[in-house]
Amino acid sequence: MLVDEICKQVLSITAGHSIQDIRVGLGYTAVVLENGRCGLAFTLHEKEYESCTVIAEAGSLAGRDSSELVSWLTQPDETACAIALATANALIDIPQGAVEADILDLLSVGPEDAVGMIGYFGPLVGSIKKQARTLHIFERKPIPDLGVLPDSAAGDLLPQCQVVVLSATTLLNQTIDGVLECCKAAREIAVLGPSTPFLPEVFSGRGVTILSGVQVMDTPKVLRVVSEAGGTRSFGRAIRKLTLRIQPC
Repeated sequence: MLVDEICKQVLSITAGHSIQDIRVGLGYTAVVLENGRCGLAFTLHEKEYESCTVIAEAGSLAGRDSSELVSWLTQPDETACAIALATANALIDIPQGAVEADILDLLSVGPEDAVGMIGYFGPLVGSIKKQARTLHIFERKPIPDLGVLPDSAAGDLLPQCQVVVLSATTLLNQTIDGVLECCKAAREIAVLGPSTPFLPEVFSGRGVTILSGVQVMDTPKVLRVVSEAGGTRSFGRAIRKLTLRIQPC
């Protein structure tokens, strides 16, 4: 699975790093390392919890070795996965070639293209509809008024898409492997969102051509926004939105 490859890659760079702070907000999860670097991941709410305790080891995570939390990435619990992915994103260096650019400036969409979108990216919808022949949007919970289809429809429609945009939250619910399997005919596959790990060597082997994520620039501001249940727009200049084009293998 892709999360296993990410875990293996990140564990190779965890030596000497420990956890300073963790915030699990309603919108995002943030992890701060001892060197002040901060990583983000989306906080999923797809499961109901049977008690008031979500993470059994809460209260004892700060100070632990970062490798311990990165290894949670393969766990079925989505909150633990968010902590692991945020830790990974704090550890990963931004690759050379990542630029501050609108994803639409780098995404190649033509008038004959069918575009598949896994996760509703509202700011992109209007522009893609103007450029593409058709746009199929998939979510766990369909939104008929917005033309958002159930994710069960992706298996039939994604193989017909030339361009695919998918949320990095598919790493957290471990659906990304199945999604990418349906995208083998796509010439352009972009993974988007603050959860995106900048690991081109892992994603290139799966046909991914673009990674679009963030770099935290103002850790105190990000921690405050996360703690106050803020979302991407609330981060403002506390983050840099970066996009990296990669060569698929």
